[in-house]
Parts: sequence; C-alpha cells; structure tokens
Amino acid sequence: MFINFTLVFTILLHNFYVSFAPSNNHIIKRYNIHGIDVSHHQRSVDWEKIADHDDFKVSFCFLKATEGSTFQDTKFKTYWNECKEAGITRGAYHFYHPTRSATDQAKNFIKSVKLADGDLAPVLDFEKDSKSANVASVRKNLLKWLQTIEKHYGVKPINYTNTSIYKKYIKGHFKDHPLWLADYKSGNIHSLVRSPNLKIWQYSQTGRVSGITGNVDINAFLGAEEEFEKLRLGSE
Repeated sequence: MFINFTLVFTILLHNFYVSFAPSNNHIIKRYNIHGIDVSHHQRSVDWEKIADHDDFKVSFCFLKATEGSTFQDTKFKTYWNECKEAGITRGAYHFYHPTRSATDQAKNFIKSVKLADGDLAPVLDFEKDSKSANVASVRKNLLKWLQTIEKHYGVKPINYTNTSIYKKYIKGHFKDHPLWLADYKSGNIHSLVRSPNLKIWQYSQTGRVSGITGNVDINAFLGAEEEFEKLRLGSE
C-alpha cells in the first residue's frame, strides 16, 4: 500500500497547530465589535466573504494607504472602494517613519485619502523605531503629523502602536487622541495599559477570516457601539 508521507505530515502538522495554537475565543466573546486591517500584503481579498465571516462579524477594516513621504499602497484604492461596497466600515492608515519629514508624510496621506461621512478617523501607524531618534524630537514630529491631519479632515486621528513604543513615546502624551494598541501575548490588554484613550486592541496577527488567504490582523473595539460611532466622521 502506497503512503503519501508528505500528505500525512501536512495533516498532522495542521492538527497540531489547531490543537495548540492560542485561542482568542474569550476575546471574541468579551467584545462585541471586531475588525481587521489589510494592505497589499493581502494579495487576494473577497470582501463579500469577509462580510459573511462566521466566527465573528467583521464590523470594520483599516486599510494601509501610505507609508513615509512617497509610498502609496498598491491595493488601497481598490480595497477602499470594495470594502465600502461590502458594507464594512472603513478607515485608512499611514505607516510612519520617524526619520522622515512629518509634514511630507502628512501630505502624502492627504493626497491619497479622501474620507467621507461614516469613515473612521485616520490612523498614524507608528511601529518603526529608530535607534538614533531623539524621543522629544520624535514626539514633536508625531504631533505635527497629527495636527496637520486633524486640520485637513476635521477629526482627531488615532494613534496605533505596540506596547514598547507606547511606553517610550506615547504614554502620558497625545491625551486627546484615541489609542490603538497591538499586543498578542497578554490575553487582556487592560492588564498592560491603563489609559482612557485605549479604544482598539489588535490581539492577533495570525487571524483567519473568510475571504482572505493567509493570516490577517484581528482587532477588537473595547467600548460600546455608541463609542465606536464617535470614531466615525460625521458622527456629531
């Protein structure tokens, strides 16, 4: 009898992963509003399938629009339109580089992103640190980006980062801006960060959602639906 050992090994490896991979079920049950974030790295996206995902309702999606002073995500325009057509609340984010001009980075985002009522507030994605960066100078430039974006769109942007950069640059500052934190280990973000600004928790970078091949980031909004609505343009 012929045995396909490669197939057997693949099945065993899959079963091991399913059995021992950390479960996020307690997070899914604890919070009512969940979402994802995508970029060109998710090369094939079926938005109708995402909207019909079974494990939890995908209520929102943040899409990468720009990075640095010149880069525009190659999938942004397509995904931006398709996300809205699927009935999923959409938002756009900018991947920030602390060693480049904050003004030029803000201009890059503004040039690329046209927001409408119902869209989520813009996001400053600051997760790339620089060993040579001066902390005070970085904070000053972050504020410049945030203020430029707020002046243009008429809404306070959201700060996205991880816990280490939060502690180094964000904690105790930018108190008027909603906070979105990435942490995949704690199981309870409030045990790590106690901030009234904390609104969104990215609790997995290896999530699986119908309509997306491969891993995708999964997020939970930490408040009630009324608070979530306040993050959308035209809510007041």
